[in-house]
Amino acid sequence: MSISELKARLEQSIHQHRDEYIAISKDIHAHPETGNNEYYANGLLTALLAKNGFEVTSNVAGHETAFYAVKESGKPGPTIAYLAEYDALIDIGHACGHNIIGVTSIAAAIALSETLAQTGGRVVVLGTPAEEGGLRGKGGPNGNVKARFVEHGFLKDVDVAMMVHPGGKTQLTGPFLANNHLYFHFYGKPSHAGSSPHKGDNALDALVLLYNGISVLRQQLPDGVRVHGIITNGGQAPNVIPEYASAHYYIRAETREAVEALEPRIRAIAEGVAIATGTTVKIEHQVGPRDFNINQTLNNLFLEEFTAVGEQVDLRQKEGKGSTDVGDISHAVPTAHPSIKIGPDDLIGHTVAFREAANSEQGYDALVTGAVVLANAGLRLLTEPALLQEAKDEFAGRKTSPHADRTLTGAAAE
Repeated sequence: MSISELKARLEQSIHQHRDEYIAISKDIHAHPETGNNEYYANGLLTALLAKNGFEVTSNVAGHETAFYAVKESGKPGPTIAYLAEYDALIDIGHACGHNIIGVTSIAAAIALSETLAQTGGRVVVLGTPAEEGGLRGKGGPNGNVKARFVEHGFLKDVDVAMMVHPGGKTQLTGPFLANNHLYFHFYGKPSHAGSSPHKGDNALDALVLLYNGISVLRQQLPDGVRVHGIITNGGQAPNVIPEYASAHYYIRAETREAVEALEPRIRAIAEGVAIATGTTVKIEHQVGPRDFNINQTLNNLFLEEFTAVGEQVDLRQKEGKGSTDVGDISHAVPTAHPSIKIGPDDLIGHTVAFREAANSEQGYDALVTGAVVLANAGLRLLTEPALLQEAKDEFAGRKTSPHADRTLTGAAAE
């Protein structure tokens, strides 16, 4: 079969099963599960893969709701991996559209797997829970589960990894920030807040001084560095001097090195306020996602494939930068993480409006379109050795380098 015939077959497969894919995505949206609790979504997605001839293994990489699925051609060729996310946010549900992401990747993987007899190679799906956050000890509160997949060797034989994320605009892979975590635990001495406040050591006072100290530090931070947090425990009753108070902070920057360089300054604030208030402090550190190693070869590929299906790609620089553990994958293999429009241009993730967009007609149209784009991109990487080699060569030359703005081949950012 010619490439055009194979592409037609991919699109036919995805549209043929459109109703089934949308039904599963709606089901996941209706049953939101937070990080490392995605048992229902895991069951739906792994059953879909198994039904379509994939060999599926759950409970991998140290996470019960993670899975690894593979379909072999029995012929030599590249390995294309699709990343599936399916966790929801605490209290707000699928306000980042992971009900769409997981099904989009799997629909693309199933369609591409049906061409393996002609192309050779193999197709892999990595079921990665807890991108938004998880239980302590199970990938941590900001997930970073994909780093566990790297550590456990699941990317060892992968040539390229891909996914498409819902958003307000269709855009190519852009920069993401590295992100580490600090947990502060202040310990004081309780006392009656009304009759004997002088006999207590106020852990909440220490925490408030930490909060204000970090806020002052933020004025002196360079562009691109973000420090933000919440108070997770501020005491139990107004009439008791708090003997314990705690906070959880994120440190984000362009590179992990920049994140780590800032951490001692924040620790120093905590240690200083503990001395000032007569309390003690325990500080826990947790490594979060890495920055994203952008592969321009893959960006050009997705620009072509989005354009081919009629998507208007916004080439302007994203206004803000978040963090994702896909960054860890991007430092292991060439990786693409573009976005596809599911709502208005000003749609903001982690909001009720985004949750509703992820369960809308436009959102499900984007699921199907995104699956076609992912499948077509995978087909080209399987059948165009020069294209795949270009992506791998670019990756090898920039494997440990921080990302930078780059000009797109044939198109300049506005």
